[in-house]
Amino acid sequence: MNNAEQPAITTPEEVVDQQEPRYLRRIRSFVLREGRLTKGQERAIVQFWPTMGLVHQTTTYNLTEVFGRDSHVVLEIGFGMGKSLVEMAKAAPEKDFIGIEVHKPGVGACLGEAETAQVKNLRLFEHDAVEILNDCIADGSLSTVQLFFPDPWHKKRHHKRRIVQSEFVQLLRKKLKIGGVFHMATDWENYAEHMLEVMSAAEGFKNLASDNEYVPRPDHRPLTKFENRGVNLGHGVWDLMFERIA
Repeated sequence: MNNAEQPAITTPEEVVDQQEPRYLRRIRSFVLREGRLTKGQERAIVQFWPTMGLVHQTTTYNLTEVFGRDSHVVLEIGFGMGKSLVEMAKAAPEKDFIGIEVHKPGVGACLGEAETAQVKNLRLFEHDAVEILNDCIADGSLSTVQLFFPDPWHKKRHHKRRIVQSEFVQLLRKKLKIGGVFHMATDWENYAEHMLEVMSAAEGFKNLASDNEYVPRPDHRPLTKFENRGVNLGHGVWDLMFERIA
């Protein structure tokens, strides 16, 4: 048995306590459920967080310094277990990817996937995406923001918790470069309609769909097992892509 002391891991939670009052009144789009880490996820966090993890801070990151180069940066909000995010990063080594996820097991799983795939162009936050966008991401620094299958909050009284709202969209607009794209996907038709309504009314964006509604799933967005199972059962999936034009 190895009794060597494990290296300490600095997590976002350890540095954000003093920031919390700024956000207490904001309606969150997620419920934090602390799942149990598997041994593999725990090992991945210990081994790979020091090189791939980013922590919440009150100053913006210089992404050129973070990745060691100047490239197109893709940011994904809520990457789940991270399998498709790692797949996208591996398929586009010329780009750099940032993933944000609030659930630690997903962070551990993603780190493990990234190591297995030998992906080097990926960094992760374990924190609330709105706070990361406000505090850590410089204006005009992102080429793409991805939001795939967010919580639909399907009950009408919970619709206010949906992350795609006018205020959030304008925050993304600031962070995207001119010509940058906000790409959403959902398997809830009502949420797709909500996304389309919010984005169509949003200042500074143009719908990239030829009919000003939905786009076919682009090749760069992997088809997940969950999504493929739904498609085989006849369930719909809707992709929306909006470009920042002003």
